[in-house]
Amino acid sequence: MKTSKELLEALSQIALMPQEEMLEVGRKKSSLFIGIPKETSFQENRVALVPDAVALLVNNGHHIVVESNAGKMANFQDHDYSEAGAEIVMSAEEVYKANIILKVAPPSLNEIEMMQQNQTLISALQLTVQPADFLKKLISKKVTAIAFEWLKDDDGIYTVIRSMGEIAGSTSILIAAEYLSNVNNGQGSILGGISGISPTEVVILGAGTVGEFATRAALGLGASVKVFDNSIYRLRRLQSDIGTRIFTSVIQPRVLAKHLKTADVVIGAIRSQQGRTPLVVTSEMVSEMKAGSVIIDVSIDQGGCFETSEVTNHTNPVFRKYGIIHYCVPNIASRVSRTASYALSTIFAPILINIGEEGGLKNILLKDDGVRNGIYIYNGILTSQVLGEMFKLPYKDMNLFMSGL
Repeated sequence: MKTSKELLEALSQIALMPQEEMLEVGRKKSSLFIGIPKETSFQENRVALVPDAVALLVNNGHHIVVESNAGKMANFQDHDYSEAGAEIVMSAEEVYKANIILKVAPPSLNEIEMMQQNQTLISALQLTVQPADFLKKLISKKVTAIAFEWLKDDDGIYTVIRSMGEIAGSTSILIAAEYLSNVNNGQGSILGGISGISPTEVVILGAGTVGEFATRAALGLGASVKVFDNSIYRLRRLQSDIGTRIFTSVIQPRVLAKHLKTADVVIGAIRSQQGRTPLVVTSEMVSEMKAGSVIIDVSIDQGGCFETSEVTNHTNPVFRKYGIIHYCVPNIASRVSRTASYALSTIFAPILINIGEEGGLKNILLKDDGVRNGIYIYNGILTSQVLGEMFKLPYKDMNLFMSGL
């Protein structure tokens, strides 16, 4: 039997012997093949990735093909993309050979025809403007489709909607300032205030993201701001976030009508969770407003919250009714396409990098609830209950797919 001293010596000898090294099993990274087609939707001026984001992705080992002039309307030239490492191609057909198609507007039926089997599509969904067979066409291609307006961050916030809402809110006030001035045959007023003169009155309908950033922009110019919303919680949150006391009220028709009569600018920023935006301003209320005042209906993409609103576009953005200037362009973010493109890129680039780092989309779906929330078609199978019920199509719960991955 060995003594304690002999045991210690034996253990020391074992410790000095070469040991098997335990290595961490690394994740198998994948190189993504990403296609950026030129947008074909009417007055869609944004591009899904800016050159800086392309350079970041290329440096991470990904191959990106960009259709010629894809970034032109956002003032990015082809050489900006080529210098960032992208391959420039002259036709959409070449772009649609990529494994991942990233674009801003939903694909048209012609673009869907160009898509390959089992591709991944990341784009807006915008169901209100889609033809009836849009989903069926995508399903027949067996694609995996992600609606970027459904993507969430770690805090559960819809990142793209939030970002575009910030842009729309700030831009709406700048638009109103343009149409108050003489340059656009307005009443000749400055939006804001100067010493000794009563400030411009701005009424904002809705205390969400658009309403918050419209409020910030208007206050920054020195305007008097009044915010109406049916949610006390949102009104309190707005007061807290902007850090100053302003006039707030729930939407009561008689109270609202009273304040509309003295308003110089009215911003419609009410969002509906489902269906059409409620009409909160009647034609009669509009007819009693001051001549030359300005209405910016940011809610027009959901039908508008003014009874007098009619959809306009960036070419002919305004019309007058009862002497009131109406601006009802649905896609306000395309008016500042360069800024909006940068905003989209800051969201998409990290997601694409994570997909590559995790070895593909399947792996990221297992780990990232926010990306998984954007899936509405997975390998040709509809996974959205809302869309299934809306279009009377069969669907399966995405969680069932997760259990099999």
